[in-house]
Amino acid sequence: MWDTWAAEPGRIMDGSTPAQACDHVRRYAEDVALLRELGAPSYRFSVSWSRVRPTGRGAVSAAGLDFYDRLVDELLAAGIAPLTTLLHADLPQGLEDDGGWLNRDTVERFAEYAALVGARLGDRVAGWVPISEPAVMTLRGYGWGDHPPGRRLMFDSVGAVHHALLAHGRAAIALRAAGATSVGCANNHAPMWPASDDPADVGATKLFDALWNGAFLEPMLLGRYPRDLEALVEDVAEPGDLATIRQPLDFYGINYYSPLRVAATGPDDESLFRFVEVLGRPRTDNGWAIVPEALQEWLIMTRARYRAALPPFVITEAGAALAGTELADGTIDDSERIAYLTTHLEAVANAMAVGVDVRGFHVWSLLDCWEWNDGFLPRYGLVHVDHTSQDRRPKRSFGWYADLVAAHRERHRTTSG
Repeated sequence: MWDTWAAEPGRIMDGSTPAQACDHVRRYAEDVALLRELGAPSYRFSVSWSRVRPTGRGAVSAAGLDFYDRLVDELLAAGIAPLTTLLHADLPQGLEDDGGWLNRDTVERFAEYAALVGARLGDRVAGWVPISEPAVMTLRGYGWGDHPPGRRLMFDSVGAVHHALLAHGRAAIALRAAGATSVGCANNHAPMWPASDDPADVGATKLFDALWNGAFLEPMLLGRYPRDLEALVEDVAEPGDLATIRQPLDFYGINYYSPLRVAATGPDDESLFRFVEVLGRPRTDNGWAIVPEALQEWLIMTRARYRAALPPFVITEAGAALAGTELADGTIDDSERIAYLTTHLEAVANAMAVGVDVRGFHVWSLLDCWEWNDGFLPRYGLVHVDHTSQDRRPKRSFGWYADLVAAHRERHRTTSG
């Protein structure tokens, strides 16, 4: 459905489409070689449901599955562990035409798809994420409509939320049946800060925190919805659903980018909350505040709140849109990205120092990607991609990160030896 969305004039900031993106499907061996040079112990990638089963049901594309076979084998030959995500926003258009995540049948189709991919790759892939960022996919796609399918249902979008969570649970069951030994999630989370001490702003912040954070944390970990949202899911939840959603997780994945500052709205506004700027902070090229201590805060507070219900954390995404500067010798100096990653890794280390169990950190991203509504404009990659020639060029941050990984491995070898 992102192809459909991108084809509509004005949807994508630079007018681009994801038709070719980084051409990873043809250049995967080159990209795996970059990962090996980086020293990455793990590579998190997504399987495209539409590539494997173009209509979401029925015929399976042998060529689509074959690509992921080759990618997994290439990673393993390079000593890199695959961490495979089954869905990163790209719902097959045929399923969206039938109601998408508002239609409970989509859960059944996703469970079939999970079993299909698990049967093909499960003998070599240990780590799995069923759905990346279900909050973004459902609340932005069906709630306020700035992502496909563009529906503006506000709180009525909780039906899509519930079905995505149920699909997560069904997929986890199917993957374990296929031999998966490590199943987690990759939920987008953000600390919520009230715009002021005004009770209206505080109340709006608590409500949005329940919707964006609690609606995914609590069903997955506790088998219940936040109290403020319970009434909204009564008409879509069926007996046994929450038990299915609450599957044992081997890790809890967090996609973190920035905190959100929330304010109340007026009585005539369609939404109950609005977002205001986080002041006094450096910003990324796409305007997001850089606040590493917010990640530290979120890790510590979430561990304190959920305790025994919470498995070890993995940072499944963290990164920044920072283009850097091309020097005379062709080097791309992205020192701001190095500073960003340094401070965010320090934030994780600080949380670990007070007892938070964090097992991994995945940088978004290896390559400069096609970034949804922003198209090719934001550059998150450790590797620069010329989206005309598709040439790859490691940035300064790539060498810095490779040195960091090598130093970490050496410390671990010395300590364990």
